[in-house]
Amino acid sequence: MSQLVDQYQRKFEYLRLSITDVCNFKCNYCLPDGYHRQHKATFLTLPEIRHLVAGFASMGAKKVRITGGEPSLRRDLCEIIETVKTTPGIEKVAMTTNGYRMARDASHWRQAGLDSINVSMDSLDANMFHQITGENLLHKVMAGIDAAFAAGFNQVKVNTVLMKGLNSHELASFLAWIKPRNIQLRFIELMQTGDNQALFKAHHVSGASIMVQLLAQGWIEKVRQSTDGPARVFCHPGYQGEIGLIMPYESHFCDSCNRLRVSALGRLHLCLFGEQGTQLRPLLQQSGQLPELQQMLLAALATKRPTHLLHQGEVGGTYHLASVGG
Repeated sequence: MSQLVDQYQRKFEYLRLSITDVCNFKCNYCLPDGYHRQHKATFLTLPEIRHLVAGFASMGAKKVRITGGEPSLRRDLCEIIETVKTTPGIEKVAMTTNGYRMARDASHWRQAGLDSINVSMDSLDANMFHQITGENLLHKVMAGIDAAFAAGFNQVKVNTVLMKGLNSHELASFLAWIKPRNIQLRFIELMQTGDNQALFKAHHVSGASIMVQLLAQGWIEKVRQSTDGPARVFCHPGYQGEIGLIMPYESHFCDSCNRLRVSALGRLHLCLFGEQGTQLRPLLQQSGQLPELQQMLLAALATKRPTHLLHQGEVGGTYHLASVGG
């Protein structure tokens, strides 16, 4: 069967799979008014997830990242992790979480087969964390990071959206925090979506400006691996931790795209800031639909554009980041 390669010779070995669009945080750049269900559909079931991941794996996918919303709100999360991990061809299972249940459940996720964990944490200051996320839970997220290391995760990735006038002054504090810890701190540029235009205009910080500071301090860029995400990763001989920069407004950002997204409702999205999606769910009802699923993936991939249009202010069908899985 054909591999997942588009007309620009980009190979897609990485699936970002959302299992819910529900989130219990109210981050100002994503769900400032909290989650409000805008559909009556049920989320992908365990058998549907099994068939979906098998279809992607049969076409060369090697890595799956489980996302949300907040994936830990699914009661069957451990079963989902195990199902994905045991799919032939899948070499790595990662997950992105807000850390809400990490202290309690990190060991269970690890036992189920989770290889890598990312936690969103936008400030080291409890008051600022509360202001950005709407929840006074920094202590809980910090405890969750400790629990992840205790559970056997060798490295924890921490996702931070730096915003001018809010947490951008914390760069030095973050660097000091990772110096003795094996944490890959990933600074993500604030991205414009359909409902955050005013916030974007007021608080956007260029990732390139952060990179200039890092290079001046002796940080060195690492070589990118084929299944890595979009971050440009930097290391420093004096630090145990690493820095990752995700800069979607950087020229040629999309040249190395290697990931496809499926929403919690079973829609294939070729880009976080792309089209309304292709409905895959009717082909996930039974395993005999695998050839049809493969054909649909190839047909959709043939329409993938060379780049997003964020520079022109076009955000596609992405009303907020939780709707597609970030």
